[in-house]
Amino acid sequence: MHALGTLDELPPDYRQALSARNLVPLWPSLRALLPQQRPAQRTRPTHWVYRDIRPLLLRAGALTPIEKAERRVLVLANPGHGLDAMQASAAIYLGMQLLLPGEWAPSHRHTPNAARMVVEGTGAWTTVDGEQCPMARGDLILTPTGSWHEHGHDGSDPVVWLDVLDLPLVYFLEASYHENGTRQAVHGRHGEQAHVRAGVSPRPLFAAPSGRHARYPLLRYPWAETRAALQTLAAGQPTLEAVQVTYVHPESGADAEQILGFHALMLRPGQTLALPARSPAMVLHQIDGGSTVHIDAPAGAAHAATTYPLDEADTCAIPGYTPVTLANRSTTEPAFLFVADESPLHRKLGLYEVRPDATRPELDAVARGAQ
Repeated sequence: MHALGTLDELPPDYRQALSARNLVPLWPSLRALLPQQRPAQRTRPTHWVYRDIRPLLLRAGALTPIEKAERRVLVLANPGHGLDAMQASAAIYLGMQLLLPGEWAPSHRHTPNAARMVVEGTGAWTTVDGEQCPMARGDLILTPTGSWHEHGHDGSDPVVWLDVLDLPLVYFLEASYHENGTRQAVHGRHGEQAHVRAGVSPRPLFAAPSGRHARYPLLRYPWAETRAALQTLAAGQPTLEAVQVTYVHPESGADAEQILGFHALMLRPGQTLALPARSPAMVLHQIDGGSTVHIDAPAGAAHAATTYPLDEADTCAIPGYTPVTLANRSTTEPAFLFVADESPLHRKLGLYEVRPDATRPELDAVARGAQ
């Protein structure tokens, strides 16, 4: 590529004339806006260790009552974006939220989509548009855009969950806001009782669907069901390399939410799994077992190659366009991870891309499956 003209090459009076008219020359910034082969990235590999987070979260519970917090959360901030930006990637926000026994986080709704991955504790619940979803470790609970939701705790021990929102994107679009509500009346319907069945769905044949639950009929994805699905998949296909499922809308088969994708992954005992470079950034959260995550540094990447040990409830962020290798540290027990990524957004925008590495031919089959 040849060098392009710079701002300094332009006469001061010309630059001033442009600025006075809210005009900017493109060519001095063109290479930064459209880099060669690989996008400019601020997202950096980042590891959040739960054993370090937990005591600070419990101390937050002692320091700040729920009435002064509304949502008592420690944000998992990626330093590449700056801690003040409070984002894990370009489109993903993460936060560890604490609810203590007897507390109620009041009802509100907002434009960003949210999902909750339960980390520890029992006795808590999330009510979404009148449907009360019990919260058990490993469960995924959706609060889609515009849904009234509140959290309560009838148990005896702290409950912690990982919040996953598309807040950075919605905020960037200048579309982020919330509304406060009142305590919801619970109608007692649990979506998973109707929908968590293999291959069948109570799809309305004889009447037009109406209301928010027609769009999001399943709000709670129980971990017991997801784990069993992964184990059944692994047992039925012993040569399958990536034992992975995606959380989907049970009637349409589309991603469970519109912007972020949610998946669960099982590593067989002793397994090492090489994942290709994909365009979306992703987040890994260890549900059961322990893994080692090696994040490559392809040519042109702004980060160095990095390796993290993931213990239970640990979380890490991985930039897009980056190959990753996962290894189960146990040779006798499987390991299970929750994956959140930006793939639905990339697909909707026509940006989704998988780049197998010619130096790692073992990625080819995985890449073909991802496409």
